[in-house]
Amino acid sequence: MRILLYFPGLFFFFPLFDISAQNVSARSNVLFIFVDDLRPELGCYGNSIIKTPNLDKLASRSVVFKNHYVQVPTCGASRFSLLTGLFPRSRAHLRNDAIERFISNQPEAEHPETFIHHLRRNGYYTVGIGKISHSADGLLYAYTGDPAGAKRELPHSWDELLFNAGKWATGWNAFFGYADGSNRQSLDGKVRPYENADVPDEDYVDGLTANLAVTKLAELAGKQSPFFLGVGFFKPHLPFNAPKKYWDLYDEAKLPVTHSRNLPVNSNAASFHNSGEFNSYRSGEEKPSLSSPVSDNYARKLTHAYYASVSYVDAQIGKVLETLKDTGLAENTIVVVWGDHGWHLGDHRVWGKHTLSERALKSPLIVKVPGIREGRVVRNIVSSVDIYPTLMELCKVPVSHPVDGKSFAGLFSGLDSFDHPSFSYYNNGITMRTERYRITRYFRVDEPLIELYDHQKDPEENFNVAAGHPAVIKRLMRQWENGDTGLYRE
Repeated sequence: MRILLYFPGLFFFFPLFDISAQNVSARSNVLFIFVDDLRPELGCYGNSIIKTPNLDKLASRSVVFKNHYVQVPTCGASRFSLLTGLFPRSRAHLRNDAIERFISNQPEAEHPETFIHHLRRNGYYTVGIGKISHSADGLLYAYTGDPAGAKRELPHSWDELLFNAGKWATGWNAFFGYADGSNRQSLDGKVRPYENADVPDEDYVDGLTANLAVTKLAELAGKQSPFFLGVGFFKPHLPFNAPKKYWDLYDEAKLPVTHSRNLPVNSNAASFHNSGEFNSYRSGEEKPSLSSPVSDNYARKLTHAYYASVSYVDAQIGKVLETLKDTGLAENTIVVVWGDHGWHLGDHRVWGKHTLSERALKSPLIVKVPGIREGRVVRNIVSSVDIYPTLMELCKVPVSHPVDGKSFAGLFSGLDSFDHPSFSYYNNGITMRTERYRITRYFRVDEPLIELYDHQKDPEENFNVAAGHPAVIKRLMRQWENGDTGLYRE
């Protein structure tokens, strides 16, 4: 077993404002749980089949945001927007290596690199475990590389950066790991996109991550300063690997398949893709594409695998939350559970993310704030880019530098309507989600260039109704223009 432990080098403090000992001690701690590829398939989001008792219990004591949207439907770029509070400004901001391109290897500047860095400058002790940014363990090296001597992806955000790669030896091997210690890279992609192994939780890496978080919480309980603990879990990202006991929670024959079996009416295949990431697992029984969907039996198998992976990560989150309670930290700790984007489970013939559809852009957001009325559902549209200013307001940390997001802290007490659409970017397109509509404009040759989905009548986005609603298009495009960052006008 290999445990990677990293500590910071020289740190420069920019005294943006005075922090008295009394002010610091009064601030809440933050436990921020990052979950990869988690669509809102949880009991607390209305799925009566999936088994997520720990997240559902947290939700019963928290504010559940039913309409949370990410800015980019791919891991690294989505996390860039979350961490910086900024919309993408160029095509490079839509790439998985956006953080490496725009944050890593940069000298410390007056503008903090992330909201974690901003908390650190303002008296918080910051610890990262697992996948917080894009890198599996927070270090910069290739999928098949050696992390020895590698630089941090976020050079100024952490007091401690921890990861236990176990039998896989590196973070990326563990990210794509199988129970026998192998991984997708070492087997040249000749693996199935799922695994059902009769092993304990720690034989997949999220179990090791949970154990690290449990140990670190016990240590943090003795600190005087407030802390930020980020814990990044891999599942349910591909491969859908989970211990057998989580597969045994489900009867595969009774699992649902999507109601959106085809491309939306009046849409273009250019808005979607042929599930390339999924098909890189070359031993899968079937290869989905837009022209050739998988069989219902295989769709149920894959849904079973995804659900088992979600139940597995739910159990790991449960261990962390139980420790938070047992150490007495829960009384003064803000808890955030965030999914970095959604995932198509065969919806519109896609297995993956990387579209401007509801399935790829909508993800869970659950926030527990000490002293705030619990067990509430909020249906206002909120965005990942809004989390930065919201969290700073909840932590009583002023923000004097520019961010694109808007604080929705008022929603916790029900005093703020927060009426803002959500903008997302990918695939030569920009989409805007309002309470009723999703309107998407594509900058491409393939028509239609405008898609409009009426979520009041068509929540699955199966009918592009743009051609029949010119007045709605005109009204929404005026609003859309206000959110255009110029990304596709380079």
